[in-house]
Amino acid sequence: MKGPNLSAWALAHQQMVLYLIIVLMGAGVISYFNLGRAEDPNFTFKVMVVRTLWPGTTAQEVEREVTERIEKKLQETAWVDVLRSASKPGDSMIFVMLKDYTPKTEVPEAWRQVRKKLDDIRHTLPDGVQGPYPNDEFGDVQINIFALTGDGFDLAALHRYADQVALDLKQVPDVRRVELFGVQDEKIYLEIAPHRLANLGITPGQIGEALQKQNMVGPSGFVDTATDRVQLRVSGGFDSVERVRNADLLVNGRHLRLGDIAKVSRGFADPPNPQMRVGGHPAIGIGVVMDKGGNVIRLGENLQLAMQKITADLPAGVDMHVVANQPEVVKGSIRLFENSLTEAILIVLAVSFLSLGWRTGTVVALSIPLVLAITFFLMKVFDIGLQRISLGALVIALGLLVDDAIIAVEMMVVKMEQGWDRFKAATFAYTSTAFPMLTGTLITAAAFTPVGFSKSAASEYTISIFQVVTIALLVSWIVAVVFTPYLGYKLLDPKKLVAKAQRHGANVYDTPFYRRFRALVTWCLRNRWKVIGATAGAFVLSIVAFNVGVQKQFFPAANRLELIVDVWLPQGASLKATEAETKRIEQILAGDPAAASYSSYIGNGAPRFILSLDVSLFSDNYAQVVIVTKGLQEREELKRRLTNIFTSAEGGFSHIHARVSRLENGPPIGYPVQFRVMGQDVEQVRAIAAKVADLMRANTHLQDVSFDWNDKIKALRVEVDQDRARQLGTSSKEISQALQGWLNGVALAQYREGDQLIDIVWRGTNEREVRSLDRLPDLDIPLPNGQHVPLAQVAKLVPVLEEGMIWRRNRLPTMTVLGDMADKTQPATVSAELNTQLGALRATLPIGYRIEMGGSVEESAKGEGAIKAVVPLMLVGVITLLMIQLQSISRTVIVLLTAPLGLIGVTLALLVFRVPFGFVANLGFIALAGMIMRNSVILVDQIRQDEADGKTQWEAIIGSTVRRFRPIMLTASAAILAMIPLTRQVFWGPMAVSIMGGLVIATLLTCLFLPALYAAWFRVRED
Repeated sequence: MKGPNLSAWALAHQQMVLYLIIVLMGAGVISYFNLGRAEDPNFTFKVMVVRTLWPGTTAQEVEREVTERIEKKLQETAWVDVLRSASKPGDSMIFVMLKDYTPKTEVPEAWRQVRKKLDDIRHTLPDGVQGPYPNDEFGDVQINIFALTGDGFDLAALHRYADQVALDLKQVPDVRRVELFGVQDEKIYLEIAPHRLANLGITPGQIGEALQKQNMVGPSGFVDTATDRVQLRVSGGFDSVERVRNADLLVNGRHLRLGDIAKVSRGFADPPNPQMRVGGHPAIGIGVVMDKGGNVIRLGENLQLAMQKITADLPAGVDMHVVANQPEVVKGSIRLFENSLTEAILIVLAVSFLSLGWRTGTVVALSIPLVLAITFFLMKVFDIGLQRISLGALVIALGLLVDDAIIAVEMMVVKMEQGWDRFKAATFAYTSTAFPMLTGTLITAAAFTPVGFSKSAASEYTISIFQVVTIALLVSWIVAVVFTPYLGYKLLDPKKLVAKAQRHGANVYDTPFYRRFRALVTWCLRNRWKVIGATAGAFVLSIVAFNVGVQKQFFPAANRLELIVDVWLPQGASLKATEAETKRIEQILAGDPAAASYSSYIGNGAPRFILSLDVSLFSDNYAQVVIVTKGLQEREELKRRLTNIFTSAEGGFSHIHARVSRLENGPPIGYPVQFRVMGQDVEQVRAIAAKVADLMRANTHLQDVSFDWNDKIKALRVEVDQDRARQLGTSSKEISQALQGWLNGVALAQYREGDQLIDIVWRGTNEREVRSLDRLPDLDIPLPNGQHVPLAQVAKLVPVLEEGMIWRRNRLPTMTVLGDMADKTQPATVSAELNTQLGALRATLPIGYRIEMGGSVEESAKGEGAIKAVVPLMLVGVITLLMIQLQSISRTVIVLLTAPLGLIGVTLALLVFRVPFGFVANLGFIALAGMIMRNSVILVDQIRQDEADGKTQWEAIIGSTVRRFRPIMLTASAAILAMIPLTRQVFWGPMAVSIMGGLVIATLLTCLFLPALYAAWFRVRED
């Protein structure tokens, strides 16, 4: 390599090099213990939820008057990709999804624009609309979830304790937010039957007016004295339920004590809010969100200390539970990484010592901790924490970072064996192989650029693999040319190496092994077209086998111990019915030996305790049970048992829809196989979706085929006789308010207690039999003159069926047909098969209707598409590096032709070990291409150097291949064997198998196919 010889500089400044080794090792150790730690990498969740309430309306009215207006406005927002919405009676929920390639720096501005547009449209929404309420913290992860339960304590008391706990936890460093879950709103109920009010000639509105007058807070003036300003405060506000009960009402000229005409009691909202249960008991959840840049493990330790003090102060009978504990999960991941890294280091050391000897192996061994230390230091500088992706990248890098050291020390050993002195031998590698090594290192790093520069959610999730591997490889080159020569100079013994060489003769490559290998290379050159033809045939065969035999996936399932049970009742089911079914499931879990703990969320999904959780929001007919099992084997056994219970006729759950699933890795997807039916008319969409579902149910690889919405719900239309109502002095508004008060209650005033506002609610009665459908015609409707009439006199009740929910996608009604896997077949395989079968149905669809494929295939296509978009940039970078190094288009093409040959080994390994090819394995294949070209460019450059030194082309090819065989095999062996620890991991296993299989075959082809190709390309003849 031209320019200053860094190896010579290192040997001329040995004290400085030793100082740098000590300082960098120390900096690396300190950095490692101060790196941020998390379960998943930082990931910009590009989804905002906008909720709008319009009580009393149907799903169709919400869709037309609220959802459509808001969606139409939000479509104008920059970076918006998809608007998904769910319209149901009285409730609109819109998911604003930004484009996959939205820069993370643009996301806050996009959310600001969404809020601005919501403010712009707020005044155009119908009267009675509450909201819209935007939530751009939908993607926040609850690092810890605690829960309070209490024997003898109701949820109101638990709520007060939880508020104090949340206040204490907010003081813990790195805590950004503390949220409460399962909180039930308290109410003060005034229960009095309408006929009782009728007899008294009182309306609920009059009671409310009287309560508000007494409870009102308003300015009462002040008096200025010579020295002070004295404020006047008027009493009368309610400070207890007893004060409400004793309130004196002046109505129609009469004084009445409220407690004499109504039952006054304190209770919870009815119907209840979404609930949380832990271990079968009602609970209040406490979720902790970590501040950006925090250390999960350190936060977990601080929370544990804080919780010890908090728990000690709780009264007897109140229990604190740990529902989700990400710090413990991260500790487990770090332990797994440390074990994998230790195994990989031992494997690499074994390769080095066995192949190079103790002294030479020690030089390589010492370079490993040095490279890792500098890498940890730079990770700290660039704010790259330890998490799932970066930990795996470090293990992957370990198999690569010794390559340069092995090449440098092997060259040093060879020259010493040839009789060179230590200084000259230590500096020779720099002049002969430093530039090719740097080019090869940059090529390997460049192979990861599609991950580093592609713009997709999956790439953002995995970007640290590019960052860490690139840092480690560049550091490994610097160590190989600066520190390894110094270590070799100090540790290698030239006399012993010369003596060893003399035992084998003057030529170290004139041993029986190298003579046999030389003969093999010579045979390949003489039979070059056979070798090229066989390699090309194997490559074509591997392409066919890959497309036909290898299954595709997006991300593998997570190896966490949780199971998720999603429970859907028919649309329109009440929260209390959902609670009853949840309790039945809890009874099953209570006696199951595989379940360590479980928590239930009724009317809502679990908070996002892991980044990839597919969170469900606000549905009375939905519940989610999160089960923590005792081990992975127990998890699979429990999943099988629960699935059998939910699907069998004897299980007693045939009236509900339940799904048991594991947690996912990568962006959340939900059901793996999905097909969307879209069109303007809901009934037409429903009919088409039914045909899609029939086709999916016929597929033997699928089970639990269902719809995201389809059920119609029961309703009663109160058809008011408007003429009769006007004659009686009432209207639809008064009738609606009377029905609301009779059945559910109407807030008349508010009771202030601390920082809580508690509604004072009038309702007819709490007796279920009185509030039955049969009694509705007899409900009393108050009239302005103080009299009451039965509802039947002004209206008739007409039973109807209406839409329980309408899902839309980009303003079109969309019904998604969902399918779960029934066997180990991958979703991509089944989706592709079904997509082909749906071609006939698509041909019959009316104009404006379409069927789209979703699920894991859609998300995988986004990630792969983003990577493919950057591949041309990668190719330009690689070709440019090759041209700089080789200065020849022909030689550059030869090197490029070797890159895809890894597919032969990849396909073989995936088929033998029955491993699917997914997004992570795809990263491995891209990296593999860089590793192959790295070895190829070093070999081709060696041939070029030999030709420049005057050797014949024939001898240059054979001689260079023989001399480069040991370093190529050693570096490949180190990389292959270092992958062994990763093969046992669920997430990294497919990638490790791909790299190992591909590198085994590609290394052999580099030493045999590449010389034959070179000879054929340049028409080299035997001497």
